[in-house]
Amino acid sequence: MKELLLEIQKCRICENFIEPRPVVFANKDSKIIIIGQAPGTKVHKSGIPWDDASGKQLRAWLGVTNEEFYNVTNFGIIPMGFCYPGKGKSGDLPPRKECAPKWHELLINKMQNVELVLLIGMYAQKYYLKEAAKKTLTETVNHYEEYLPKYFALPHPSPRNRFWLAKNPWFEKDILPELKKKVAKIISSS
Repeated sequence: MKELLLEIQKCRICENFIEPRPVVFANKDSKIIIIGQAPGTKVHKSGIPWDDASGKQLRAWLGVTNEEFYNVTNFGIIPMGFCYPGKGKSGDLPPRKECAPKWHELLINKMQNVELVLLIGMYAQKYYLKEAAKKTLTETVNHYEEYLPKYFALPHPSPRNRFWLAKNPWFEKDILPELKKKVAKIISSS
């Protein structure tokens, strides 16, 4: 695993399009994999995954402390795009498409203790759920039980999604308690 992570850190597959600085956090013993979009500007600078407002919200959703979250035996963090994709008209650009096909399978195959994969946002859900993903992110998240026990579909925890959360109160009322229970059970097991 160490050699693979070093190889990923040296990756320059997208250097003709963006400034490469891969951000991946994984261990052969990780129990939960978080697959989100791509690092934002703050994470691109710090090199620490989910080290921003979205990460703070995600940790609250999961019901974990910073120490639990950044413990690689609890969580492996493998975004769809490993590097910051740049700014778009209304937020960051989509994750680069080179990373997931090149690196995800290699990483996940080395992680033999995975009990749950969190698919955060539509890019991760479409890539992993394929035809099983619903037409919209809202439908996919609302039908999260269909993807268990392997996958748990979530919206992105970005502060920009506060309107989605307000329109879909069932997410915080019904789904987050289930997510917290699952996560607590997995990370408390030896």
